[in-house]
Amino acid sequence: QVQLVESGGGLVQPGGSLRLSCAASVNIFVINVMGWYRQAPGKQRELVAAVTSAGSKNYADSVKGRFTISRDIAKNTVYLQMDSLKPEDTAVYYCNAFGDRGVWGQGTQVTVSS
Repeated sequence: QVQLVESGGGLVQPGGSLRLSCAASVNIFVINVMGWYRQAPGKQRELVAAVTSAGSKNYADSVKGRFTISRDIAKNTVYLQMDSLKPEDTAVYYCNAFGDRGVWGQGTQVTVSS
């Protein structure tokens, strides 16, 4: 059974950066797609970024040019580098494997505020 553990959230000022990490309990090369989702208070969960086992990446329009998803297969870890953070990026961020009907991490809070 796949387990995902996120880390790296916190409080950051607008314009700042954070890097989220998602460690998987299995070799991520066998997972067809891994992604980061987020859910802000009162809003639906949305896809932020995803990477396939072939290395293809896609991003939500709201984060293009600011966020970067990457993976380290040797460490079974997927990262989300978040730069130029805005208050509207505040949310709980969840790591996911196998798509929205797959496996979820416990979530990590990201708060962007001055």
